[in-house]
Amino acid sequence: EVQLVESGGGLVQPGGSLRLSCAASGFTFSDSVMSWLRQAPGKGLEWVGSINSGGYFADYANSVKGRFTISRDNAKDTLYLQLNSLKTDDTATYYCAKAGRYFTVDDPRGQGTQVTVSS
Repeated sequence: EVQLVESGGGLVQPGGSLRLSCAASGFTFSDSVMSWLRQAPGKGLEWVGSINSGGYFADYANSVKGRFTISRDNAKDTLYLQLNSLKTDDTATYYCAKAGRYFTVDDPRGQGTQVTVSS
């Protein structure tokens, strides 16, 4: 059974930074493309970015490009999302998913971690 557990969310001021983690189990993590998704209050699920199985190529939504960085440690079965220069519009629940850019709502994802950007 695929299990994904996110952590690291919290309350941060605009311009601040956070690092999210996602611990994966139940599948071969090192063979899997992984993504981060987010859902803001009252909005649908949005793709944030993806990373290939080897960790050497990542792609990002235009809204976060240059501010967010996805990385992974295949030895630890862990996915990361570094969030810098945070804006109030980044407030959302963040999910890691066993999926690529063109995810579906049926793709496995974790329970999410809340990121709130507010002064």
